[in-house]
Amino acid sequence: MAAIGKIRSWGPVLATVIGLALFAFIAEEMFRSCEATGNERRQQVGEVLGKKISVQDFQALVDEYQEVIKMTQGRDNLSEDELNQVKDQVWQQFVNNAILEEETSKLGLTVTDEELQNVLKAGTNPMLMQTPFVNRQTGRFEVSQLTKFLNDYKKQQSQGGNAQMMEQYTRIYNYWKFVEKNLRQQILGGKYQTLLSQCLFSNPVSAQMAFMDQNEESDILLASIPYSSIKDADVEVNDADLKAKYDEQKEMYKQYAESRDIKYVDFQVVASKADRDALMKTMKEAQQQLEAGVVPAEAIRKAQSQIAYTGIAATRSAFPADIAAKLDSMHVGQVTAPFETAYDNTLNVVKLIAKTQMPDSVEYRQIQVVAESADAAAKRADSIYTALQGGADFEQLAKKYGQTGEKQWMTSAMYERAQTIDADTKTYLNTLQTLGAGETKNLQFSQASIVLQVTARRAMVDKYDAAVVKHTIDFSKSTYSTAYNNFSQYVSENKDIESLEKNAQKFGFRVQERSDIYNSEHNVAGLRATHDAMKWVFDAKVGDVSPLYECGNNDHLLVIALTKVHPVGFRDLADVKEDVKQQVIRDKKFEKAAEKLAGVKDIAAAKQKGATVDSVRQITFSAPVFVQSAGASEPALSGAVSGAKKGEFHATPVKGNGAAYVFQVLDKKQRPGVTFDVKQQSQQLQQQAMQAASRFLNELYLKADVVDNRYLFF
Repeated sequence: MAAIGKIRSWGPVLATVIGLALFAFIAEEMFRSCEATGNERRQQVGEVLGKKISVQDFQALVDEYQEVIKMTQGRDNLSEDELNQVKDQVWQQFVNNAILEEETSKLGLTVTDEELQNVLKAGTNPMLMQTPFVNRQTGRFEVSQLTKFLNDYKKQQSQGGNAQMMEQYTRIYNYWKFVEKNLRQQILGGKYQTLLSQCLFSNPVSAQMAFMDQNEESDILLASIPYSSIKDADVEVNDADLKAKYDEQKEMYKQYAESRDIKYVDFQVVASKADRDALMKTMKEAQQQLEAGVVPAEAIRKAQSQIAYTGIAATRSAFPADIAAKLDSMHVGQVTAPFETAYDNTLNVVKLIAKTQMPDSVEYRQIQVVAESADAAAKRADSIYTALQGGADFEQLAKKYGQTGEKQWMTSAMYERAQTIDADTKTYLNTLQTLGAGETKNLQFSQASIVLQVTARRAMVDKYDAAVVKHTIDFSKSTYSTAYNNFSQYVSENKDIESLEKNAQKFGFRVQERSDIYNSEHNVAGLRATHDAMKWVFDAKVGDVSPLYECGNNDHLLVIALTKVHPVGFRDLADVKEDVKQQVIRDKKFEKAAEKLAGVKDIAAAKQKGATVDSVRQITFSAPVFVQSAGASEPALSGAVSGAKKGEFHATPVKGNGAAYVFQVLDKKQRPGVTFDVKQQSQQLQQQAMQAASRFLNELYLKADVVDNRYLFF
């Protein structure tokens, strides 16, 4: 009994311990759940209508789009700006597709295989013209070519054929699947748009009204008192006026995505005088070597030029613009003194070695000769060359050695921008350019021989063999170190916005401002490589100062202060105060101008009150009239004139964008040479309805709860 009593006495303590243990267990599970949710959120690029896309899936779409561009444009890589454009396009496509799928699924709209096949059979869709399945002779998409390719692709897959060929097949197949996917989306969007446009229909009455709006012209005598004639100082604006105007048009200031305001200091590191002097010394040495006749390739290599010397004559377009501008005025053998080009920040030296006229395009055919040894290949090539000289058919000889011998074109653009060209290739290209039409040559190389025949030459152009030393005016490590230390000291000594602004000039810096930066942007302050800085901007709190960022092309130093956050919703009056104030001033100036015009009975009376009088002709309802004396486009005036009768004096002042107006209608007449055609006008209205319906995605976007977190990853 005593033991039981003792246990009872510990009851409250035991209950507390058990409760704490249960709470700890539940809290641990909750923490794990929250952590898992947080990790999942950190891997999400964005969300549309509750549909999430992970960074992996988004990157896969970007990679797919990149491959399409590389294949269609023959590119190996994309620049940073081009890649950013791809990411924007992929994101916009994801958003649009998610919205479209949501809306069409509610209506039961789909794209059937039969509908897709009908588009393929028609072969007129612009997307199909970008595929490899276009008949070169007719310029039309051939569905039979596509079908043949798909069958061949399946055979290659099942048979496990040549790896290189399979790689090519796979690239084309992936490209086609991309086109097919986008075709389906395009057809689906077209269906939805057509459905919407059918809700906006025309009738004979609306067609007649639209025709009159476009073609009934009015000539008027216009009296105006421009707002510019009233001094701002004569207009009193108080807080109540601003608040009333803000409330009146609050919807204009609705913001659908968060934005942030920043102040920042951006310092670009540039070459010092010592850096420039050292580079100038290198450039003068290169000039002296080229003048002394040193082998151009050696002089170019020693000077570490950005442009390699190939020894191949090229057109002006193959050279940078600043170099091309020099070539025409130079004589052969001339070497320029070092000159600076500001737009690419370089020092340059040019030697014109030769100038000649050569074809821009050469048509040729060839037979490649390979044998067990170089001597055997040379003998076989000699026999082929001799046979051709004796009148043998080129294509028949080529087929004998397992080749087609078909003619093909080589243009200057295909080779003249190459950075390196080996000796054999140089010999080959020079031979192509110098052989006459119908001439044949046997070229002996270390690995094989080529029997080459030029069949046609086109577009004789000037070509230049020029050695170019181009070198960026770079800063040295010591220059960058000095700049970095100075900027680092500035950042470390100034931890708040006020200090940054107060002490910037002392360190030689300038504080700049940027309003309304959005997380959908790719950089901060227009600088490359500012991804980390962008993340900081949207994670920081107002008043925070960032760490020092090294960015740009490793030549910029950046520090940022967050000054304001504009959340989703309505902008504060303080944010739009200047815009609201200007509108209030305009309203009050109109009131003063209207007071002057009050009670006037005709144009002459308005002129006596200080109005400017003009004749304005051919005013229609559908096109806002531009009033020269007020310097403004005036849709309200066009509406008032269209509603007035011929001969009527409109005494009630019209509130315009640039003035207050009264007017006398001198004439109203139909535009000459036009007649009302109800069918034509109805079709025009229907086209306008289609255009209006095409903007449906903009409206649906605002209701799609779009979350864009790309800035966290890209």
